[in-house]
Amino acid sequence: MTDIKLFSLAGGVKECHSSKVALEKELQTLIEQNMEDFFGVRFLKSEYVVTNGRMDSIGIDENNSPVIFEYKRSQNENVINQGLFYLDWLLDHKADFKLLVVEKLGMEAANRIDWSVPCVICIAHDFTKYDVHAVNQMQKNIKLVSYRKYDNDLLLFEHLNTPVSNPVAENSNVNDSGSKAATQKSHLEKLAAASGDMKRLYHSICGFIESLGDDIVSNQLKLYLAYKKVQNMICIEVYNKQVILFLKLNPETVRLENGFTRDMRGIGHYGTGDLQITIRNADDFEKAKPLLERAYQEA
Repeated sequence: MTDIKLFSLAGGVKECHSSKVALEKELQTLIEQNMEDFFGVRFLKSEYVVTNGRMDSIGIDENNSPVIFEYKRSQNENVINQGLFYLDWLLDHKADFKLLVVEKLGMEAANRIDWSVPCVICIAHDFTKYDVHAVNQMQKNIKLVSYRKYDNDLLLFEHLNTPVSNPVAENSNVNDSGSKAATQKSHLEKLAAASGDMKRLYHSICGFIESLGDDIVSNQLKLYLAYKKVQNMICIEVYNKQVILFLKLNPETVRLENGFTRDMRGIGHYGTGDLQITIRNADDFEKAKPLLERAYQEA
């Protein structure tokens, strides 16, 4: 959609020319083999058969949410409508998806599935401005990603929109039956029950994170809020007397302070990130800001 110019500086300035991949199946295979590196999604299955069709690729992201991939193979193919159809099918067949996760990743992973923000990622060489506008009006978690293949084995993905979607209501009879997560209050319930001072602190933290860049996307999960570029960089939980942040930073690069920062490697917790920050007041928030900026810059 945009005219991106890429230059090689090795041996003088030389423009790298982009092209489509020779076969769309080649792109699909490449993405499936490297899905976690490209999009932070664990690959589950290719050509997943459903009623009246088949999803090109399906996986589960670092927040344990389902992700559907659809690849635009021809100019006239309406890949967005296909993605919407498959998303609705998936929400009506949660048990089938859970069986797939059990088969590929085991029961523990299946019990952690979060249906709050299932996602469709549509990938094509080009989308129009009308495609982007239509998706933004839908209020669905649909991401449009264009690709360019360049000389010297370079592959570029451009994320064309920042979807804003309403969390999907979960059916407790289908999802997380018997799990600890099913009996816990949700993130939004905890936020609603927090004191006025803690709510103001929480919203100040969120506002600061969102101000770091316009490439940040928020995902409201059942048990936490995740901020991400392509992958999570900061996850937030809120409690009566504190806000807990998990940052995707190496704790070994941070001077740990008792009661403020903690190394969470090897310690189970909701969300992602190895560095925990506990914020109880405005002073803690000010101390945390440089680390939040680092998490954004290194994401």
